[in-house]
Amino acid sequence: MTRRAIGRARWCQARCPALRIASSLLLACALGRAAAQSPIQLHDATAQTGVTFRHTDGSSGRRYIVEYVSAGLATFDYDGDGLVDIYFLNGAPLQGTKADGPPPRNALYHNLGNFRFEEVTGKAGVGDTGFGLGVTAGDYDNDGHLDLYVNNFGPNVLYRNNGDGTFGDVTRRAGVDNGNKVGAGVCFLDADGDGELDLYVGNYVQFSYETHVTHVLMGLPSYPSPIKYLADPDTLYRSRGDGTLADASRQSGIAAHAGRSMGIVCGDYDNDGDTDVFVANDVMGNFLFQNDGTGRFAEVGTLSGAAYNASGIPHGNMGPDFGDYDNDGWPDLFVTAYGSELATLYRNLGGGLFEDVTRQTGAGAPTYPHVKWGHGMVDFDNDGYRDLFIACGDLDDNIELRKDTTSYRLPKFLMRNTGDGHFVDVSKSSGDGMLVRTSGRGAAFDDLDNDGDVDVVVLNSRQQPTILRNMLYELGSKNHWLQVRLRGVKGNRDGVGARVKVVTGDLTQIDEVHSGRSYQSHFGMRLSFGLGKRERVDRVEVHWIGGGTDVLEDVPADQLLTITEGRFPAAPRPGATHSPVKPAVKSAK
Repeated sequence: MTRRAIGRARWCQARCPALRIASSLLLACALGRAAAQSPIQLHDATAQTGVTFRHTDGSSGRRYIVEYVSAGLATFDYDGDGLVDIYFLNGAPLQGTKADGPPPRNALYHNLGNFRFEEVTGKAGVGDTGFGLGVTAGDYDNDGHLDLYVNNFGPNVLYRNNGDGTFGDVTRRAGVDNGNKVGAGVCFLDADGDGELDLYVGNYVQFSYETHVTHVLMGLPSYPSPIKYLADPDTLYRSRGDGTLADASRQSGIAAHAGRSMGIVCGDYDNDGDTDVFVANDVMGNFLFQNDGTGRFAEVGTLSGAAYNASGIPHGNMGPDFGDYDNDGWPDLFVTAYGSELATLYRNLGGGLFEDVTRQTGAGAPTYPHVKWGHGMVDFDNDGYRDLFIACGDLDDNIELRKDTTSYRLPKFLMRNTGDGHFVDVSKSSGDGMLVRTSGRGAAFDDLDNDGDVDVVVLNSRQQPTILRNMLYELGSKNHWLQVRLRGVKGNRDGVGARVKVVTGDLTQIDEVHSGRSYQSHFGMRLSFGLGKRERVDRVEVHWIGGGTDVLEDVPADQLLTITEGRFPAAPRPGATHSPVKPAVKSAK
């Protein structure tokens, strides 16, 4: 569709109140007239979820640099019941802060079904009271249960999942506390293809209370720039296969590069079958670590074109994610950034090269004045093309006294993929959830109610989170979908790093299983593919890390497909390999 056709379609939509939406009049009114303009409707369901978590950044008025970078969150199925749960990170009282009552802690919410959640932090044993920054989930010991790693300001924590709804702190035994550093994004990955998950831990800046820099801007107290502090190399831990990990930062080549890590994502950007690492650095060039297949990395950010924007300018980069926005078979990169900077969309050209296509695609343009944090490249309307969701919010609560172009609390932003390589801003016409004003940080995207569309959770600084319910099928969409869950046998249990290719007639899509992504967060281990009006999938290919491919053909749409490594024939019998999504409802105990 051309730009002119897009504009004409939007003109018609704005003047056609009779656009079909299969919903009750009451629900349509609740979502507003925006339903007539955008097929994506995200409803603010926070109040009905039972989630009462409230974030603190531990601020004392001294404006330590670690305050504004907290925090990420994780969505993952910790108990294997088929429902995606939520884990929120929290800050902690910083030096000089007077704290009353029990210390703030991280919080785990168990999904009960029907968009209801129950806090189980104490029972599960994951209430870390450190200053949380980044988090990821992954089965590091390959025992069939997802574990949690929390990247803090201060010593980190590894929680081993016991498989009975509880976790144990095994940080010391595993050897992964990472010392007294300022954390950032964190990822599990199989760096050397041996079937065991390794651990990449981002480090932000070399900060301590003794090195705190006070800063005043236009007569008002403000946070210091990260350039006031030394950059810090990241840490790579290599799995020994016995539940312990060894620091392999030097041997891998990672330690040779000091950066100001914020968000991290691992993926096979060059399509050579192994997992590479992209690091979004604050106020300096990004790192792209190219894997040679053995777990040794070469830093090629500048050579690849992904270190800087098209003008060669370093951004205050925040959160990165891989996703094939144009369905050409090459994973592209989207990276959020600071205020008065464009979030950057890097198109993967193949051959190890990226091109900044932000301006010509319209990706992220409305967010230019604002500080941009967590985001997702997500197909919200299941039309087969990934849209862009961005959580924004300034880091300084004095910002309105200095600028009239942005605010500390901001609405969400959504750019819909038109399918022809362009994005259009549908933020104000995509439901009441998009209008909620917060100071967003981490964001996570998963199908929380198992109805086939992807929902949103945003961790907000100094506030409760925002939980958005995707109303696609409540409003009568006829678009189809397929979700894919992997089970490794020779490789790691959840297929982290595996590439999935879904072919449906004229539509071909790829995705990978990530453990850790975007701004210091984790989500999306169950892959979701929108199919538009297509009712069957011609072919599903899974390319596993370490080698091996599984192929399924003629797969019905609208189901969760579980694929176990090496165990399915190319043409499965109907029903033999399909595990349909069925909404589960539990009663709170």
